[in-house]
Amino acid sequence: MRISPSLAVLGVLGALFLPLAQAQSADDILNNLASAQKSAKDVSFRVSGSADQGGGAQKLDLNVQTIPASNLARLVFNAPDALADNVVILDNKEVRNYLYLTNQVTVTSTSKAAGGQDLGGLDLSQLSNLVTALKTRYDVKLLGSSGAAPNRVYQLEASPKTGVQGGKTRVFVGENGWRPTRFQLIDGSGKTVADLNVSEYKVNSGLSVARLRQLPKDAQVIRQ
Repeated sequence: MRISPSLAVLGVLGALFLPLAQAQSADDILNNLASAQKSAKDVSFRVSGSADQGGGAQKLDLNVQTIPASNLARLVFNAPDALADNVVILDNKEVRNYLYLTNQVTVTSTSKAAGGQDLGGLDLSQLSNLVTALKTRYDVKLLGSSGAAPNRVYQLEASPKTGVQGGKTRVFVGENGWRPTRFQLIDGSGKTVADLNVSEYKVNSGLSVARLRQLPKDAQVIRQ
């Protein structure tokens, strides 16, 4: 069977433009991430890697538990040693920072603590509802992707909108489950100040608000 030149050209053009038609935009990826989180009553994961908060790079390891509908997040530090067993609890009203060595809880309003609780520039309050934080506080663009379906990973870069302080945040999103797999924090000079991997990702494991808010009953509470 002979194929006419015109049909051959159309076939080549179709092969070239089909990937473009199926390409994901930054908004598509954020919407897919948001859709995956809609059915999530609770989410837990581990963040590990390195971060430089001005004194040189150091190991960082923490467990995160969130209840997105309540804008509630609980972070328990495993490393560095100076922060081991410290707990940070965030909601849309206040930040509770539990210091294990002193058995004290420092309570600060969310507005007052904004920008003060961070991992090398990553505002901890973003972790309870990542998509909302990215859409409201950052201009997000797609840098590229790696791998092949269904395990492709997209790399997004979020730049602070006008009036919002902070460096750029790169968020890696895996299409298998549509979840974040890695964060990179970039300062104003272009230096990577944190490189953090996301692992042990679990959804709907039965977390409760009471469990996330739990702290030692005998801890001294200091309000700022």
